[in-house]
Amino acid sequence: MKKLIVVLSLVLAAAGMKAADTDSLRYRISLKDKVGTEYSLSKPQEFLSERALARRQRQGISVDSTDLPVSRTYIQAIEREGGHVVLKGKWENFVTISTNDHSVAERISRLPFVTKVEKVWSLGSSKPTTTAERRFPVANEVVEHPDSIYGSGTAQIQISNGDKLHEAGFRGEGKVIGILDGGFHNYDQITTLDNVTVLGTYDVVDPGSDIFAASSHGLSVLSCIGTNRPYQMIGTAPGASFWLIRTENESSETPVEEDNWCIGVEFCDSVGVDVMNTSLGYNEFDDPSMNYTIRDLDGKKSLMSRQASRIASKGMILVCSAGNSGSNNWKKTTAPGDASDILCVGAIDKEGKLAPFSSIGTTSDGRIKPDVVAVGLGSDVLRPNGNQGRANGTSFASPIMCGMVTCLWQACPNLTAKQVIELVKSAGDRADMPDNIFGWGIPDMWKAYQAYVSGRATVEF
Repeated sequence: MKKLIVVLSLVLAAAGMKAADTDSLRYRISLKDKVGTEYSLSKPQEFLSERALARRQRQGISVDSTDLPVSRTYIQAIEREGGHVVLKGKWENFVTISTNDHSVAERISRLPFVTKVEKVWSLGSSKPTTTAERRFPVANEVVEHPDSIYGSGTAQIQISNGDKLHEAGFRGEGKVIGILDGGFHNYDQITTLDNVTVLGTYDVVDPGSDIFAASSHGLSVLSCIGTNRPYQMIGTAPGASFWLIRTENESSETPVEEDNWCIGVEFCDSVGVDVMNTSLGYNEFDDPSMNYTIRDLDGKKSLMSRQASRIASKGMILVCSAGNSGSNNWKKTTAPGDASDILCVGAIDKEGKLAPFSSIGTTSDGRIKPDVVAVGLGSDVLRPNGNQGRANGTSFASPIMCGMVTCLWQACPNLTAKQVIELVKSAGDRADMPDNIFGWGIPDMWKAYQAYVSGRATVEF
């Protein structure tokens, strides 16, 4: 039986939910302040869970105005102008509305507390939400690998000595990982994942739909981290617990998915997640006029990147994929990989050679990206039919690294999120001379742990 534990958060940032299916436009409304909010910084338990507050307290992080929910007074004024509020983002202080009428956005733009109005979706060949897809048939035919307890996942953890953390008793127990992705197809029917602890799910794209009937991408991502079947496959943090969150709508590529992602991140914060993985990145959209340029990769232009840069200051770690553009004209990382205070992960093969598709840096303001690399060429994953398989992409390098980072943080409990990020980078095999292809290189997680316990780490504790 699946370990699916339903945990209710105090606040769902996207409560209010979706607008009528007939609405053809969505706009992001940026707000000046939070005047009129009914919440108070003196009562953070009203909008953050006990676990979220405890995580901040351990790291000496105070709750501030960015944590306050969006002003209800402003939401009501926007709705009076005809906008249907479907998303509410606290940290960047925005709401996303749906409407059929362009003039609604024009009227809202004249409200005194509105600083910016941006169109983030319009009806074209796709809808802003999707219905459940047809399920893949499940075979659940898993191969035994008697030579290694890690089974098919052996090489991708051993290259960073993550298995040594496991042997020392650090497998992610007590840590919660949030996975923000496009869906987790057939998770509820795959027997190899029966002993994975999932605390709950949240579908930002289509609230109330079946997250296990959407995309299979997140399922393979989860398998890299959470699988715990000796001699079949063991992931990089098999003892961790998980929240599964859908923010990506695979039927389209529009900026509203960045809005979805921000809501997913804040949900993770509210329920006390420690580490997040997102194997998503954006630079091109269905409407080319909305595309980012390489100049935009400064960690500030993209809403997603601004949000990502705040995550460590809230006491969480974001691990994200660098992107798969290394062999095409774009070449660079994609948002949110250009953010600060995260771990952006490029891809190598199991011999440590660079995957040709792995996106490179630097950012437009000169910061090194990616930060580190992990196996993303020939990564061992579970397929939505329940069988083992291999996949290529920084999408899989990221969760493989995410699980090991989680175990390292379990082993180094006194560190803050930012300190763990720096410790991982300092243990890279190119730490003495990081570059814009491998970043700080392949981290040696055992070396990082030994540096921590001996006091020889290069980051201040």
